[in-house]
This record gives sequence, C-alpha cells and structure tokens, in this order.
Amino acid sequence: MNPPTGFENFVTADKVVDTSALAAIVFAEPRARDAEDLLQESKLFAPSLIRFEMAHICVKKMRERPKDSDLILSQFALSQRIPIQIVQVDYTEVVLLARKFKLSAYDASYLWLAREMNIPLITLDKDLRKAAAKS
Repeated sequence: MNPPTGFENFVTADKVVDTSALAAIVFAEPRARDAEDLLQESKLFAPSLIRFEMAHICVKKMRERPKDSDLILSQFALSQRIPIQIVQVDYTEVVLLARKFKLSAYDASYLWLAREMNIPLITLDKDLRKAAAKS
C-alpha cells in the first residue's frame, strides 16, 4: 500500500476503507485481489470502529475454524500494522445517513467519512457501494 521504491514523489490517493475491503485482504478472502487493486498506493482513512469490526471478524473466523486459530490471529495481528488514519465521525449525521440509505450505523459511519472528506469509499459491500454512488 506504499509506493514502490523510486517513486518517492508519487502522490497517493486518499481513500476511506471499510471493514469488508480490509478483511478481504487481511484474511486472504476470495475478493482480496479486488480490494488490493482498489487500495493500491492510497492513504487510508476510517472511523475508529474499523479496529473493533476487524477484531470481531477475527473472533468469528476463529470460532468457525478453530484449527486455524493461530493463523487467523497472526493475520489479525499483522492487520494492526496497516497504516490507517482514524477519524472521528459525527454520530448524529451518521444516524441520519443510516436512515436515509437504510444502512447500519456502522456502514453509515464509513459513508459519512467519505462524504465529509470528499474522497472515495472503498468497500466490497454492495449496499454500501450503492449508497456511496447515490450520495
């Protein structure tokens, strides 16, 4: 997610990343390559809940595949090293967006942030992607 060596002056694009895209990469899910392509050479932003959501996904995966718990936990640990700028959201605005687009407050947090920063939202969630396209 950093520019290759020799491109020190390369300007990265700012993007909001949601949990679906980040988890796909971290846990080597089938759509990991799609997410990687969308996030290449980007400076990433997210609301603070991304770390909690990633922890929840880790717990779920460990419960579903107990024999792979060590691998899953190590993948999660490595995910903590991915540089993501955490940004505070306006919770009242999040609630209004959630209601308007029929999203969870969690998903609306990512949408609010992308709108507030006027940067793309990278998600693999089709409902959130549709809402982002409409807003």
